[in-house]
Amino acid sequence: MKPRGWLLGISLANLLFLYGPIAVLVAFSFNSSRLSATWNGPSLQWYRELLFDHALLVAVQNSMIVAAVSTAIASILGVAAAVGLESLPVRKQRIIEGAMLLPLIVPEVMLGVALMLLFVTIKWPLSLVTVTIGHAAFNVPVVMVIVRTRLRKLDPHLLEAAADLGATPWQAFRRVTLPLLAPAIIGSVLLAFTISLDDFIVTFFTGGPGSTTLPLKVYSMIKSGVSPKINALSAVLVVVSMALVALAAALQRERK
Repeated sequence: MKPRGWLLGISLANLLFLYGPIAVLVAFSFNSSRLSATWNGPSLQWYRELLFDHALLVAVQNSMIVAAVSTAIASILGVAAAVGLESLPVRKQRIIEGAMLLPLIVPEVMLGVALMLLFVTIKWPLSLVTVTIGHAAFNVPVVMVIVRTRLRKLDPHLLEAAADLGATPWQAFRRVTLPLLAPAIIGSVLLAFTISLDDFIVTFFTGGPGSTTLPLKVYSMIKSGVSPKINALSAVLVVVSMALVALAAALQRERK
C-alpha cells in the first residue's frame, strides 16, 4: 500500500475512534426502548420528555446564565488584557502572559479546589455567583490568547496612518483595531461560552445549593443508570457544542 493509503486509513480510523461513540449515542437517543442496549425502533419520545422535565429545565437555565455572564466578563477582561499587553516591553509581556495562562496550565481539579478554598476562606457562600467567577477565571486566558493571536497579525502601519489623519488613540482603536479584531473576538466569545457550558469539574467544586448546571444534572442522572433520556440530552449537548466550536473556528479564520 502506498504511503498516502496508509495515511488515509489511519485518518479514517482516528475519525471512527473519536466520532463513532458519539454517533452511537445520537442513534440510541431515538430508541423507543427504555433499555439503552436494546433497539426497538425510532422514536422522539425521549426528546419530548426532556421538554417537560422541570429539574432539567432549571439546570439548563442555570448553565445558560453562568455561561453568558462568565463569557461577558471574560470577553471584557480578555480583550483588555490582550490589547494592553501589546503596549508593554517584550519581557514584561512574557511574564504577565505566563501568569495569566496559569488557569489553562494547571489541572482543572487543582483550579476547582483552589477556587473553592478561596471562597470558603473569604466566607463567600457557594452559589451561581461563585460558579460564574470560576468559569470567568479560566475563560479570560482563552479570550486573551485568541485575540492576541489576531492582534499580532495586524499591520501596525494602520494605526500610524490613523494617527497621521488626526485620530486619537481611542478613535484609532474603535475605528481601526476593533473592527479588525471582531472575528477573533466573536470566535473567542463562542469558544468561551462552549467551554463554560460544558464545564463540570470547576462547577462541581464552586457550586452550592440551587446552582446545579446541566453537566452536574447529567452526572446525577447517570448515577441511577443510563436511560434514553440521558442519551437524548447528551445528543443535544454534543450538537450544540460542536456547532458553537465550528462557528468559532470559522470566524477565527483569516479573511481574504
